[in-house]
Amino acid sequence: SVGRQLVELGVRGPGDVLQREEFEARKAELEAAAPQKPLASVGKELKDNFLKVLAEREEGNRTGKISSIIFIRDRNSHGQEVSAYIDYAHRLTTDDFEVYFSGKRKLLPQKTDLSFYNWDRNVSTSNCSPNYQVIAENAGGLLFKNKSDRKIINVDPKAYPGDNTTRMPVKTHLYLHVVIYDHIIRR
Repeated sequence: SVGRQLVELGVRGPGDVLQREEFEARKAELEAAAPQKPLASVGKELKDNFLKVLAEREEGNRTGKISSIIFIRDRNSHGQEVSAYIDYAHRLTTDDFEVYFSGKRKLLPQKTDLSFYNWDRNVSTSNCSPNYQVIAENAGGLLFKNKSDRKIINVDPKAYPGDNTTRMPVKTHLYLHVVIYDHIIRR
């Protein structure tokens, strides 16, 4: 960046100038000393395959190495069939996943997810998240654009899911249908 080049050339501001190596060393010290939030899945006896798959992805989604979109189709408390595309990394910041991993509650579609549909009432919503922009006005179906690397994730099961993205159907006894889209973030 221009700022870095100016500093390296000796242009000085009010603070001390650090060499790149010294800066990286201080940054590493601070990151190591920062309190890390424990993973919600640690120490839990995960009885269902879906919970195991979520646990495998928890750390990567918390740290920003991967960004997973979870498709869930199930019945809500009123017996209505609902489905949603869920931004896993975003939900990790808004929900307490301890209750999901411990089996006390089920992760269910919400109207605030990337895309939500109530099949019985024909109600549909779509919302952008901090990680994804929803592209609903597309002839080929629903698309999500990752805000970090601007890559497109295509959730059509018959289509290529996109660069750096894999589609994985998950066998589970908890839900009617689950698919996870893992997007490796390139910066």
